[in-house]
Amino acid sequence: MALSRKAGIRRRLRIPLALATLATTLAAGAAVLAPTTAAAAVPEKDWLHVQGNKVVDEAGNEVWLTGVNWFGFNASERVFHGLWSGNITTITKGMADRGINLVRVPISTQLLLEWKNGQTVAAPNVNTYANPELAGKNNLQIWDYWLQLCEQYGIKVMLDVHSAEADNSGHIHPVWWKGTITVEQFYQAWEWVTNRYKTNDTIVAMDIKNEPHGTPNQPPRAKWDNSTDQDNFKYACETAGKRILAINPNVLILCEGIEVYPRPGETWSSPNTDPDLTPNYFYNWWGGNLRGVRTNPVNLGANQDQLMYSPHDYGPLVYEQPWFQGTFDKTSLTNDVWRPNWFYIHEDGIAPLLIGEWGGRLGQDARQDKWMTALRDLIVQYRLHQTFWVLNPNSGDTGGLLLDDWATWDTAKYNLLKPALWQHQGKFVSLDHQVRLGGATSTTGYNLADVYGGGGTGGDTIAPSAPGNPSVTGVTSSSVSLSWGAATDNVGVTAYEVYRAGTKVATVSGLTYTDTGLSASTAYQYTVRARDAAGNVSAASAAVTGTTSGGGGGGGSGCTATMRVIGSWQGGMQGEVTVTNTSTMTSAAWSVVLNIPATLTISNLWNGNRTGNTVTNAPHNGSLAPATSTTFGFVASGSGSVTVTSCAIAVP
Repeated sequence: MALSRKAGIRRRLRIPLALATLATTLAAGAAVLAPTTAAAAVPEKDWLHVQGNKVVDEAGNEVWLTGVNWFGFNASERVFHGLWSGNITTITKGMADRGINLVRVPISTQLLLEWKNGQTVAAPNVNTYANPELAGKNNLQIWDYWLQLCEQYGIKVMLDVHSAEADNSGHIHPVWWKGTITVEQFYQAWEWVTNRYKTNDTIVAMDIKNEPHGTPNQPPRAKWDNSTDQDNFKYACETAGKRILAINPNVLILCEGIEVYPRPGETWSSPNTDPDLTPNYFYNWWGGNLRGVRTNPVNLGANQDQLMYSPHDYGPLVYEQPWFQGTFDKTSLTNDVWRPNWFYIHEDGIAPLLIGEWGGRLGQDARQDKWMTALRDLIVQYRLHQTFWVLNPNSGDTGGLLLDDWATWDTAKYNLLKPALWQHQGKFVSLDHQVRLGGATSTTGYNLADVYGGGGTGGDTIAPSAPGNPSVTGVTSSSVSLSWGAATDNVGVTAYEVYRAGTKVATVSGLTYTDTGLSASTAYQYTVRARDAAGNVSAASAAVTGTTSGGGGGGGSGCTATMRVIGSWQGGMQGEVTVTNTSTMTSAAWSVVLNIPATLTISNLWNGNRTGNTVTNAPHNGSLAPATSTTFGFVASGSGSVTVTSCAIAVP
């Protein structure tokens, strides 16, 4: 439902990186990302690139973008808010000392066009008594001065076109054009700022447009499809991204979501019915609905390895969304809201996620605190990139990390955020290879050379702990599905090795695996070892035995699986499989074997985990009471149709 809220190019080195989901804890000082290769040279530049759902530097080392928003340049003042009392150097150094390695800066298309045309604000709203270093500077000179401070303290910057016009409430307008500001001027503004800073690796990312939104009965509105229509944000982000990358192919491009997306069987022409009665659309936060990526991903051509997706998410104090009614927790939010709207993009390895806005007031509402803690925990668990909303205390519906004096930090809110800031061996990590976070004399920060070699910290020689005891979560006549508990490591676990009868059969990044191609009615013994990025391997887990079922399948394996085609088009189809427990016991897990013709390729699958032709349950839908059902869906490209071969359940 609609809502209203807060008033020089270098040759790239490509070194393979395991696409690992890093198993971690929230304990203070928990170790994080580790080098992919101890021998990788320290890059001279700090440009970042994408590998699967990870972001890496030019040597292939994984990095974690963890930061905050600071607004003002987007507003009518056309300069950072807070400089009317706070000192720009003190605020910037304070962010670096507290672990913020990226600042997302909202700007407006209007401001960029003004700068492009030589128009500046000669005397912006800045207290030069508090900021003597800014005396005599116009707003563009203040911007350039601040970029130098960021370079000095090891902070990187992401530009965000927050609105078309320079307006404190400009974000309320749903699209990227308005009044005299056309779509073409929107693209030209991006080209101008990219060209001006194309050799400055302090600005490493461009968030194309903040919170495109709107519903069908509120034109103009943003949609997401494969058209070239003016209101198609997927096309706008694609076009802006390509024009930016033609100037600087090393900068990251971030595409946010929209607000609504048609449900299966509906189109963008469907009426906007009441979502509480007959919903025709999936609703989410402004900028938070990325469901369209499944079938219409953004295509940046030769520079696809610069693409990230960036959802926004907020709590009940910002808007009373339906999912906050009644009881909710991290599991329900993940299953009901985050996974279907955007988390699947990370889980399926489509692209990295950067949650561009999340946050709010703390200690005023138990549900708000529960939501913020749950999202923080998801961010830390999966190393999702993020920029917290917001530094500014004058954000009306969220408050800020700074209190009203623009000098004192909100300790409770910062302590909630702190586990989601990149830390290594008790220090915060910069995205800069030469400059430590906090500056050259910092005692609280590292640079990337410190973490990945060249900084004198030494190599990682400590092996991970053994994984938790594995368990069998499902069997068929030809497969055994396993899950196990996460291992821990002083730097970070990057993969798990699965052994069958002492022989390694797989290396996976997650905590599950399905072993296929087995014989019916046969017992197989498995163990699991954890491995870190330095190549240290743990001791083996305890052993577990899985016994495949007899031949056949269907009802004889305790369940039935039926498939229906949701939609088909030239060169593809969308299917949904319903799994029903036909036994007299509650299942612990299920598995379905599909017949996938060679002419079809499954590109996306949700509410399940696929290995080859076998789909096993997701963590949230393995338990089925007798006579109850669940579904999983998929999108396939090519010709032909998928069919179900067999279904089986496992009971506790």
